[in-house]
Amino acid sequence: MKIEKRILNPERLRRCPAQFSFIEHDLVRGGYLRRAELAAWALYLVLITVGDEHGLSYYSDKSLGRLLSLQPAQIVMARGQLVAAGLIAYEEPLYQVLSLEGGRS
Repeated sequence: MKIEKRILNPERLRRCPAQFSFIEHDLVRGGYLRRAELAAWALYLVLITVGDEHGLSYYSDKSLGRLLSLQPAQIVMARGQLVAAGLIAYEEPLYQVLSLEGGRS
């Protein structure tokens, strides 16, 4: 059975914003979601939201911990998972959200 899509709430229709953040669909199709735990995905969401057109941002661990209600050790662990999964690069204080392998960005 095929579901026909329709707009449920036209007043709240999402539009592509002028800023640079976006989430690649390949996170699902490429199996990336299994590569990290929940805290890492929370960190990733913040990083893709605050990054510039090159995916660069420089939030401190303290600021990220406050935003995400995470302890410093949890930020370090989450960052390590994202680096190991090939999703971000990190050289203190700079983060770069990376294009996904085989992705378009």
